[in-house]
This record gives sequence, C-alpha cells and structure tokens, in this order.
Amino acid sequence: MKTAVWYVAVDLGAESGRCMIGTLKDRTLSIEEVHRFPNRMVRVGLHLYWDIPYLYEQVLQGFRASGAGDQKRFTSIGIDTWGVDFGLLDAGGNLLGMPYTYRDVRTDGMMDEFFQRMDKREIYDRTGTQFLPINSLYQLFAMKQKKDPFLDAMHDILFIPDIFLYLLTGVKATEFSCATTSQMYNPIEGRWDAGIFDALDLPVDIMQKVVAPGTAIGDVCDPRLQGTKIFGVPVIAVATHDTGSAVAAMPCASEPCVFISCGTWSLMGFEAGCPMITERTYQNNFTNEGGVSGTFRILKNITGLWLLQECRKQWSRQRTWTYDDLFVEARRAEGFRTIVDPDHRSFLNPADMLGAIAAYARDSGQP
Repeated sequence: MKTAVWYVAVDLGAESGRCMIGTLKDRTLSIEEVHRFPNRMVRVGLHLYWDIPYLYEQVLQGFRASGAGDQKRFTSIGIDTWGVDFGLLDAGGNLLGMPYTYRDVRTDGMMDEFFQRMDKREIYDRTGTQFLPINSLYQLFAMKQKKDPFLDAMHDILFIPDIFLYLLTGVKATEFSCATTSQMYNPIEGRWDAGIFDALDLPVDIMQKVVAPGTAIGDVCDPRLQGTKIFGVPVIAVATHDTGSAVAAMPCASEPCVFISCGTWSLMGFEAGCPMITERTYQNNFTNEGGVSGTFRILKNITGLWLLQECRKQWSRQRTWTYDDLFVEARRAEGFRTIVDPDHRSFLNPADMLGAIAAYARDSGQP
C-alpha cells in the first residue's frame, strides 16, 4: 500500500476522551492524538449523570482538529465508549435528559429484586452475562420500579456509543459488542431476549437493530461540521464497547492467550469462537461479551484504576498530582503493607474514597 489511508478514531472513557488520526501506509498503522479532554460524572440533586452535550462538543472539537491543516481525505470514522449505560429518546428523536451513570445509587438492591421476577440461573442461561448491579438490565428495572417519568415519553433506547453515532448520522442502531454488555441480549438466539423484556414489563421494540462490528451506519451529516473534511465521511460501527476494540487490536489472534485490558475497569479473560454458558462459568460469574468477527470475550469485570482516579481527585484539591508524581511516591512506599479488595462494595462510588479505604483497612484489622 504505497498511498496512505487516513481514519479518525474517538475513544471515550469514564475519566477522559481522545480523538486520534490513524494513518495506514505500507501495512503499518501510525496514530496521532489530536484532542484529549477530561470526562466526569455530573451530580444533579441525588443522582449522577453523563454530560452528553459536553462530550459531544469535545468530539466535534476533535473532528475539527482532525480536519485542519493538510489535505487528508478520511476513509471513515469510528467511536468506542464504555458499556451498560444508555439514554432515552422520545418519538421525535430528542434525548430525554442526561443518561444516568452506572455508579448512580438508584440500582441499589435492584438485582435481588429482579431475581424475584426471573430466576438468577435463567437470566444467565438467556444472556451469559456476569451479574453486576451496574448492568443495563438493573438500571432499566430501577427506572421502571421508581416510575421514572421519562419512561412514559420513551420511544427508543440508545447506548452511549449509539448516541454519538446517532448525533453524527441521524441513524439509530446498536452494535453487537455493546449489546452484549446489557444483560438483555441473548447471544445464543442472536437477538434481544423477549423473556427479559417480559419480566421488565417493557416492549422489546424500544431496542435498536443490532449490527455487526464493521457495519457502515451512515455519513456524518451534523450541520455544525459542514464545510469541514469530516462532513460526509462514513461512520463505521467499530466494536463500540471499548474492550471489544482493545481486544480486536491484540497481536495474538493466531494463538490462544489471556488478556487484561486495564482502565477505570480491568477486564481479564480470553477470546472464544462462541458463547460459553455453562455451570462453571455461571458459578464463577464469567461474562460473554461479543467481539469482532463473531468472537466472544469470556471474561471477568474487575475494578481497575477507579480507586486511584478517585484518590487523585481528592489529593489534587490541595495541589495538582499527575500520575507520574504518584508513581514516584508509590515507589517510595512500603509494598503490601495493607491489602485492599478493589471490588468491595464500599468502593463502588463513595463520597470520600480516601476515607473509604481507611475504613476498609480499619475494619479488616490492617494499618
């Protein structure tokens, strides 16, 4: 390939987002970061939300920066984000408020309450999804139980990456890898699970058509990008769940391997050619997440850098701490003095992470 081909990629995470240009030439991919921006949960009243208007404006800034300067002609655009969270659209295609975040308290107790409607093992057999209180299923059930008024006006559900694809193209769809994080998709039947929606007492047609990674969704038609090199560029549904894109990029596709994808969450597992929904995966609470080319990621969600991110925010109220600063301090510290289980329920979203860690150490008889 003597002629270079250019792409634009957007990666949105719970702590930050970035926009990159990928250049493919002579079978070599080079990547240039053109825009990076912070992300955070926004508290309004008692609840936590994602600020979609802010994030979308940052994405547009990244696109404008990508199209500035030389005469690149972009082949396509791809966007990935975290999973499970979603927004609601009315019949006119308008976003109904800001999407809740998966760390919002409204899901407290919802898993056990939903098990009164459908047996836990039946849920797993239908979805193959790890049981976590943050799953889309329990978020939607919480809205139903609390009689959220937005449900009355809801016409469609779009997951976080779906929202950005829709804002850019006007097309509603859900990509396979993101659908499988919800605990509402049946990977054996290859469709949204009707039994789950019956238990929710919601119609399954609020969900979107599930498309395979690599599907062209539509062309960029947002008028704010008119006159830029981004306008009219095809938008592709990559593996829109960020772990799906990360694993697709692993250099070991030809041989078995175990991966750890580390961010706010860490995902540890392996790739398989089909879902593994067995007694053993159920007992060990493994999940089956859809991947690229018909693959499935058999993995566990593990709390990753979340504790560090929250501690850094608190420490930075007095002075700015970079991660490099913290690495220097960590090297000076005594190793393994206090052992912390990052998956302990007290760390899901405490108001004071430093205090939560101190309390955990005290309660477990450690310094």
